[in-house]
Amino acid sequence: MIDKKFLTADFRELPYWWDKAPLTPESVNELPASADVAVVGSGFSGLMAALTLARAGKSVVVIDSENCGYGASRRNAGFLGRTLKRSHEWLCKEKGESYGDAVYAELNSALHLVEDIVDSEGITCYRNTCGRFIGANSIAHYRLLEKELARNRAVLGSDFEMIPRSEQHREIQTDVYFGGAVIPDLGSIHPGLYHDGLVKRAREAGVVFISQTKVKSIGKSGEFRQIETTRGSIKARDVVVGTNGYSAELMPWLQRRVIPFTGYMIATEELPAGKVEELLPNRRTYLETVMNINFIRPAPDTNRILFGGMTGRNVPGPMDLAGDLRKLLLTILPGLGDDLALSHAWSGKCGGTFDFMPHIGVHDGIHYAVGYNFAGVPMGTYFGVKMAQKILGMKEGYSVFETQAFPTMPLYRGNPWFVPLTMKMFDVKDRWISFAG
Repeated sequence: MIDKKFLTADFRELPYWWDKAPLTPESVNELPASADVAVVGSGFSGLMAALTLARAGKSVVVIDSENCGYGASRRNAGFLGRTLKRSHEWLCKEKGESYGDAVYAELNSALHLVEDIVDSEGITCYRNTCGRFIGANSIAHYRLLEKELARNRAVLGSDFEMIPRSEQHREIQTDVYFGGAVIPDLGSIHPGLYHDGLVKRAREAGVVFISQTKVKSIGKSGEFRQIETTRGSIKARDVVVGTNGYSAELMPWLQRRVIPFTGYMIATEELPAGKVEELLPNRRTYLETVMNINFIRPAPDTNRILFGGMTGRNVPGPMDLAGDLRKLLLTILPGLGDDLALSHAWSGKCGGTFDFMPHIGVHDGIHYAVGYNFAGVPMGTYFGVKMAQKILGMKEGYSVFETQAFPTMPLYRGNPWFVPLTMKMFDVKDRWISFAG
C-alpha cells in the first residue's frame, strides 16, 4: 500500500489515459439478429478488424463484456516498437534465417502501419518518433546489447547509438544503468486517444458496438456461427476473437495457450516546468535490458512521468503496489524528490505465450490474434488488419506469425499461477548474466 500523503488530492485509481479518453457506454442496446462478422473484444485487434471489414462492405458487430476500450488497449504504456522477447539472431538460429527475417519484416510493417493509420485517419493522439533508450542493467548486459544491435544493423539495417555510462545523463538523469543504447526511429503514442480515434472511424464506417455483453458460447449453425450472449444470440458468417489477456473460457483451446498476466503503472503529479526535460532530456521511451523490465516515459500531454514495473505480481489491485512502484521510480530518478506524489495508479491484463511470440490464425473456423508480449499497440493494430484481410480472401492476409505451432503446456488450463515464479527465474537469469559477464 501507499501512504496517502504521497497521493494528490485528485488521485484516481484509473488509467492516466482515461483523463483525455474516458470510457463511454454505447447507445446501441439491441443485439442485431445477424451480421457478416461478429468481433469479440474491442481492443486494437478487434477494432482494426472491424474497421477494415466494414469499409470493405461487411456488416460488423463488436461485442465486449465491458465498455468499449476497458481492456489493455487504453491501459498500456503506448510504446511503439518492433522488438520481441525473441531476438532476430535467436529466431534465425532456432527457426531458420528466412523465418527470422520475415518476423522482423512484419514487426517493422506493424510499426509503420500505426504511423500510417494515425496520419491517414487524422487521429490526434500525440504520435511521436521520439526514439527509445534501453538502459543496461550491468556491464555484461551493455556488451550483449551492443553485440545484438550491431548485428541487427548489419543484417536488418536498423540504426542505433551506444551511450556509455559516462554520458548517459544526456539521455536520463540516473546512475543505476551501466550505459545503454538509443534506437532513434521508435516512438510513442497516447493509446487512449488512438483507440478512441479508431472507435470513431469504425462507427462512421457502420460498425455496431454492443458493450456490457458477455459472449457465452460460439456454436455452428450450418454455414454460420451462432453466438450466444447475455443479451441474446446473433448469427454471423465469420467470428473474430481479439481478447488477448482477457481471454477466458469462451475458447478453451485458446485459453490453454494464452498466459494472462498483470501489468502495473503509475503517473506522477504535475511536475514543475522543465523538470521532465531535466530528468529525461530527449523525452524518449525508456526500457531496460533485463526480462523483468521497468519502463518509463513522459506523459505526452502534461508535465508528468509515467512508470511501470513489477509485472506479473499477484496482488488484489494496483494500490497494493503503488508505494513500491513509487520507491522504485525514485531509485531510478532520484531527482523527482522524496516528496513526490502520484496522481494515478492502474493495472491491465497482458497476454503472454509459452514461446514468447505473438500468434494469429484460425481455429475451428474462428479467427484469433493474441499473445503480444508487450508489443500490443503495433501488433494489435497489424493483426487486426491481417484477420480482416484473411476473411476477405486477400493474399495480404498471410502472416509469418501463423506458420508456427501455437504451443501450450501439459495440464495448463488458463490459470497463470506460475507467472510470479517465472519472473523470479528471469531475475536469477539476469543476475547470472551480470555475474558471469
